[in-house]
Amino acid sequence: MFTKILIANRGEIACRVIATAKKMGIATVAVYSEADKEARHVQLADEAVLLGPAPSRESYLVADKIIEAAKKTGAQAIHPGYGFLSENEAFAKRCEDEGIAFIGPRHFSIAAMGDKIASKKLANEAKVNTIPGWNDAIETAERAVEIAKDIGYPVMIKASAGGGKGLRVAFNDKEAFEGFTSCRNEARNSFGDDRVFIEKYVLEPRHIEIQVLGDSHGNVIYLNERECSIQRRHQKVIEEAPSPFISDATRKAMGEQAVALAKAVKYQSAGTVEFVVGKDQDFYFLEMNTRLQVEHPVTECITGVDLVELMIRVAAGEQLPITQDQVQRNGWAMECRINAEDPFRNFLPSTGRLVRFQPPAQSMHQSNTADLFGVRVDTGVVDGGEIPMYYDSMIAKLIVHGKDRDEAIAKMREALNGFVIRGISSNIPFQAALLAHPKFVSGDFNTGFIAEHYAHGFRAEDVPHDDADFLVALAAFVRRKSRERAAGLTGQLPGYGVKVGHDFSVITLGAGGQNRYTDVHVDEVLGQLGSAVVTIDGKRYAISSPSRLNDICITGVCNGQPFTAQVERGTPRNPLALVVQHNGTRIETVVVSRRMAELHKLMPFKAAPDMSKYVLSPMPGLLVDVAVQVGQKVQAGERVAVIEAMKMENVLFAAADGVVSKVLASKGESLVVDQPIVEFEK
Repeated sequence: MFTKILIANRGEIACRVIATAKKMGIATVAVYSEADKEARHVQLADEAVLLGPAPSRESYLVADKIIEAAKKTGAQAIHPGYGFLSENEAFAKRCEDEGIAFIGPRHFSIAAMGDKIASKKLANEAKVNTIPGWNDAIETAERAVEIAKDIGYPVMIKASAGGGKGLRVAFNDKEAFEGFTSCRNEARNSFGDDRVFIEKYVLEPRHIEIQVLGDSHGNVIYLNERECSIQRRHQKVIEEAPSPFISDATRKAMGEQAVALAKAVKYQSAGTVEFVVGKDQDFYFLEMNTRLQVEHPVTECITGVDLVELMIRVAAGEQLPITQDQVQRNGWAMECRINAEDPFRNFLPSTGRLVRFQPPAQSMHQSNTADLFGVRVDTGVVDGGEIPMYYDSMIAKLIVHGKDRDEAIAKMREALNGFVIRGISSNIPFQAALLAHPKFVSGDFNTGFIAEHYAHGFRAEDVPHDDADFLVALAAFVRRKSRERAAGLTGQLPGYGVKVGHDFSVITLGAGGQNRYTDVHVDEVLGQLGSAVVTIDGKRYAISSPSRLNDICITGVCNGQPFTAQVERGTPRNPLALVVQHNGTRIETVVVSRRMAELHKLMPFKAAPDMSKYVLSPMPGLLVDVAVQVGQKVQAGERVAVIEAMKMENVLFAAADGVVSKVLASKGESLVVDQPIVEFEK
C-alpha cells in the first residue's frame, strides 16, 4: 500500500480524498494555485505545493508541475479527483511512465471510454444500443449545422472531453450555429480540449447512471444506479440512489451491460456508465466517465462502500474486496449540490468572502427529529474563506440517507433549513423549492423538469410557504426574546420583566412598499425558559427554542413539531429588521408596536434610481469582450459584452434599441455585481 499520495485537484473532492487517505494511514500532498493558498484542502493535507497563478490552465491543468510536485514530495501515487486532468489520457500515461501510480483507470481505458467520441464508437462495435449522432470531431459551425439537419432537430451539442460543461440543445439552424461556437469555447476553457460532437436529443429522457468498479485482476462489478435527471442547463442539481423510476429488471440489465462495456476495455478503478432512459425503460448508452463522479456519495450511502478507498486499493494492485452478490442496496440517499450562485438572478455566479459558512451538522439541534444521523456535508470551503471566480461554482455537497425516499426528502429539507451561508448567494432556496414540488416528491420527472416548471427563471413566489404565519410568529417570538433580554440587562423596558402578554405588529416588507401588516399577541409560558405562545387571527403558535439570540440558526418546537429555521438581525437597509428563512422562503420583517405600524404606513419608500440606460454586470467576473463602441447604433437583442466567471461564458445583450454614449469598462477588467459596462443615450 502507498505511504503518500498527491491529490491533483482542489475544493471538496480534494478534501474528500484526504479524509479517506487519513483513515487509511496514508500521508497526503495538496497542490494549489495562488487563489487557493488559504483553501481548506491545503490546510488538511500533510504537505502542500504551489502550482502557479489562479487560472487553471496555469496551475491545475499543467501536468508537468503536478508530476514535479509528486517527485519532489515523494508521493507514490496521484489521485486526480474529477474535472481538470482526471480524464486526460496523456496525463495518466505520463504518471505510468514516471513510475507514479495513477489512482484511476489505465491510460488505454481512458482513451477508449473517457473520450465521448471514442466511447460511442466502441459501444457501437460491441453492439450496445446508442443514440443516433455524429461521433467525429466537428471543425466548423457551418459543418455543425449541416450535421444537425441530417440527424434531425432537436440535437445535443456536447464537449468530447467530459461532463455537461458547454453542452447546448439546438432546435434550429441558428441555435446549432451559436451553440457549437459557445460549446467549443467553454470546452477549451474547462478542459483544454475544444472537440465537440453532436447527437440526437431524446425528448423526455431520464438520466440514469451505473457505478462500476474494476481491478487489475479482471474483476468488474456494478454498484447499482443513480438517478441524475434533475438538471439545470445540463448540470446535475439533485442526485439520488436508487432511482424512483426503474424496475429491478431494468437495473440488472443496465448493470450487466455497464460491466460488459467496462470489461471490454479492461477497466480498472471507479467509473460511471451513463444511460438515457425512455418512458418505457428502454435505455441507450450515453457515455462513460472514467473517473469518480461528483455524486458518488449517494452510492456510498446505500452500499456502505468507500469508493475512494477502493480506488486507492485497486491502484495499489489489490483485488476488489466484494463480489457482485455482496453489493447492498440499503435505504435511500439524496445529494444536493450547493452552488455559489444567485437563483433569483438567473443563477449567475456569486463570488466573494464567506462571511458565515455553517453546515447543518453544526446547526441542527440534537433534539430535532431530523437528527444528524444520515446527514453528510462534503465541502472544500471554511468560514471566512474566499470563493474565487476562476473555478466551478459548487462549494459543498449536502447528502442525506434515510430508510426510504420520503424520509430522505424530509431530512434534506430540514438540513437545507440548517445550512447557513452568508456573504455570497447560494442556490439553497431553489433546492428547497425542488424538494417541495409535487412532481419531484412523486418521482414523476425527467431531465426537462426544471426547464418546464421554471421556464421563466426562479422567483421568490416559486417557494410559497405551507404556513406563512409561522414565519411571522417566529419573528415575533425572536423579537420578544430580544426585548426580554434588554429588559433584564438594563431595566429600561418597563413591563417586560412581568409575565404578561404583549401586542405587536409584524411588518413584512415587500417590493415597492407593498408591505403586509400582521397583528400578533405574545404570551409567555410560565416556568418554561425560551417559550411563548404567539396568536395570529385566533391561531396559536406555541414555540419553544433553546437557541441563543445571536444564533442565526434557530431550532425548536412549534405546536409539538420540531423545526429548524434561520433568523438574521439587521439588513443594510434596516438595522431593526428580522430576516426569517424556512423551507426556502425568505421574508424581511420589522416587529414594532401597533402604533408604530400605523405610522409606518405613512412613510413612503424611496424610489430606486433609473438604471435603464446602462448595461450592468449581472455578476462578478472577467470582461472578456466588449462588442460595441461609442456612437454605435445597437438594436435590441444585439450582443454587447461577454463576461466569464466560474468557467461559464455569459453573453449580455441590449434590452432595447439605442446609441452607445459611453463604454465604461475595458476588456480584461474584473467586474463586480451591477458595475456599469456600457451607457446608452436617453
